[in-house]
Amino acid sequence: MADQPHSIFSHSSSSSGSNNSSNSGNRGKKAAVLGHADRRPNAHAEPDGRPTSSSEDPADALSQSGPARRAAAGLEANQAQARRLPRHGTRPLTLCFFTVLWLLFVCLFFLPWQLNDRPGWSFSRSVQHDLHNYKEVLKTIVSPASSPPPTLDLGSLPIPTSQPISADPQPEAKMSTEQTFIAIKPDGVQRGLVGPIISRFENRGYKLVALKLVSPSKEHLETHYADLKEKPFFPGLVQYMLSGPICAMVWEGRDAVKTGRTLLGATNPLASAPGTIRGDFAIDVGRNVCHGSDSVENAKKEIALWFKEGEVLSYQSHSAAWIYEKP
Repeated sequence: MADQPHSIFSHSSSSSGSNNSSNSGNRGKKAAVLGHADRRPNAHAEPDGRPTSSSEDPADALSQSGPARRAAAGLEANQAQARRLPRHGTRPLTLCFFTVLWLLFVCLFFLPWQLNDRPGWSFSRSVQHDLHNYKEVLKTIVSPASSPPPTLDLGSLPIPTSQPISADPQPEAKMSTEQTFIAIKPDGVQRGLVGPIISRFENRGYKLVALKLVSPSKEHLETHYADLKEKPFFPGLVQYMLSGPICAMVWEGRDAVKTGRTLLGATNPLASAPGTIRGDFAIDVGRNVCHGSDSVENAKKEIALWFKEGEVLSYQSHSAAWIYEKP
């Protein structure tokens, strides 16, 4: 019985020793595995050899299942491949920039030489030629003070014979000229048409030899319109002519009477053609602006009635040689 407790204690000690040995063995295996896991090269490192920022315990990695470990490994491989890929984001912009520079170089330096070699496109050559001509002209104009000024020889220039260079002093004396009496009535004077009517005759080429602004008497007007005394409108005509001043004129030139009536237009302004004095400035027959002699005989009588001796002038017009051709 004395040996029995010994055996019990020895058995318990042996069993506890065996348990301790088994626990220490397990701990050794686990340490060996952990040490092996720590010694795996680049298991948890970046492609450049730097350790990852993962704070997981390697012991926990042992507890992961096979599929999860393969998924983690694949993710790490994809990330590593993405880090190793080259960055091509700025290469297209750089290529476009150098392409544009090359095109500008071609346009600025190469293209002008090609255009100059083609007919019709030599712009720069034409500009240079024009500049050369301008310089030559300036040289001829701006001459030194010692050189005499250029002279112009008119004798070598051809002069057309049709131009009246040496005009006849009196070209109108060799032709039959007429004088006509033109009167601007009170409505024409009041409307300010004296100037435009005079311009019509001057622009046609006739010469003004007498002009005055008068207020005639009733007897004077009755004498002037003596051929209309029997007409029913005669009293109204006389009163109309007495209503204001009258501009009396004498115009001289070839066929002055007939052409003067043409310039005035028809007695009725509504029947007058556009371009005539009455056709442009009058509407009613009782306000037809002006009067003109209807024949050479009546023109002589009316001029003698309205103008005294010496009031009708005779002079040489400077433009007569440019209006009338030599006979």
